[in-house]
Amino acid sequence: MPPEPLTSDRILEATEDVLRRYGPAKATVVDVARALGVSHGSVYRHFGSKAALREAVTGRWLDQSHAELSALADAEGPAEGRLRDWLAALFAAKRRKAGGDPELFATYMVLVGENSSTVERHIATMIEQLARIIEGGVGEGEFRPVEPTTAARAVWDASNRFHDPAYAAEWSQPDIETAFEAVCDLVVRGLHA
Repeated sequence: MPPEPLTSDRILEATEDVLRRYGPAKATVVDVARALGVSHGSVYRHFGSKAALREAVTGRWLDQSHAELSALADAEGPAEGRLRDWLAALFAAKRRKAGGDPELFATYMVLVGENSSTVERHIATMIEQLARIIEGGVGEGEFRPVEPTTAARAVWDASNRFHDPAYAAEWSQPDIETAFEAVCDLVVRGLHA
């Protein structure tokens, strides 16, 4: 059976495994190549540098929730429900990542700190999705007239405790759901017409 072709996705999957095993300080491109059974030059043909590889891994991790959240942003129905569902899905995704694979989550926090442009693109995508929900609510008369992007940024900032990894240690506290609902209620009341 011929060997599997070397693809960017295979390299990124192997890089995640290597990062999980060795951590970001010790993981090397040679380790990734060894895990794939190829030369490190083969990895560099897909990713020009170690930094580019680490940025791609970070981007892939952050992008994993974009499709689900985009579908919620563009779903039919009242904007309030879509906004609540979107915020809850984002919070659930972040909690899954933090609790389901704590070693890789800690590694990603280091990588996120190194790749601020990747994080900025992720935040811009999230705010764009929120703005679509808010714009729909304004258009239907459900939300008061506001500039959607400015309001979306305010919602993002107000809900920060429930998606910013800096708060991950709080996400398993017994009262976190109550706190999350209180912020959602406050945000929705502020948007209503």
